[in-house]
Amino acid sequence: MNHILVVDDEPQLLRALRINLHARDYDVLTAATGAEALESAGRLIPDAVLLDLGLPDLDGMDIIRGLRAWSAMPIIVLSGRSTTTDKVDALDAGADDYLTKPFVMDELFARLRAVLRRPGSEEIATTVTVGEHIIDIPAGTVTGPRGAVRLTPTEWKILVLLLSAPGRLVPGRQILREVWGPEAESHGNYLRVYLAGLRRKLEPNPTRPRHLITEPGIGYRFEP
Repeated sequence: MNHILVVDDEPQLLRALRINLHARDYDVLTAATGAEALESAGRLIPDAVLLDLGLPDLDGMDIIRGLRAWSAMPIIVLSGRSTTTDKVDALDAGADDYLTKPFVMDELFARLRAVLRRPGSEEIATTVTVGEHIIDIPAGTVTGPRGAVRLTPTEWKILVLLLSAPGRLVPGRQILREVWGPEAESHGNYLRVYLAGLRRKLEPNPTRPRHLITEPGIGYRFEP
C-alpha cells in the first residue's frame, strides 16, 4: 500500500482527496500547514506528496525545496495558481507534476500512478553527518561515538529544518514560525536556548560550533 501525504488548507478538498485515495487503496496522511507537512514527511516518509502552494504559514515553493534537499519522493502540485510562470517555478524547484485547481479526480490519479511508477520513486533512508554524529532522518535517530543521542521533539524539528538546507541561511523567524507558530516569530530567545542544547549534544566544542552556525540577528545555518 502506497502512503500519500496530502497538504492543503481547504478542509473540503482535504476530505474529498482522503475519501478518494482510500477508495483506491492508498494510505493517507494529511497536513493543513507547511510545518505539519515538513514534520510528517521527515518522520513518516510518504511515497508521494500532493501539495497545495497557498498554505497559511509557508509558501509551497519553500516546502518543495525543503523536501528536495533530502528526498526524491514524488511531488504533485495542486494549485489555483495557473500561470505558466507559476508552473515553471514549481517544476524548477523540484516538483514532478503540476495540476491546476479545479481538477478532474481521474486525471489526478492517472498522474499519481505515473509518478509512482517512475524508477527511483521508492524512498531510500537518508542520513546526514554532523561532526561525529549520524542523523537518520527517516528513522528519527541520532547516533554518536558513545551511542544513541536523545533529542527533544522541538530540538528534532529545528535540526531537521537546518539539515534540509545545508550551507543555506534559514531565517530565525522562519524556524520560529514552523516550530511554534506565527505568534512566536518575535521570540528569538526560544531559538537561542534550543540551539545551545543542540550544540551541547552534537558539537565537539559547543562554544565554538562548526556545524550549527548562528548568523547574528538573521538566523542559523547548517555547515556539513
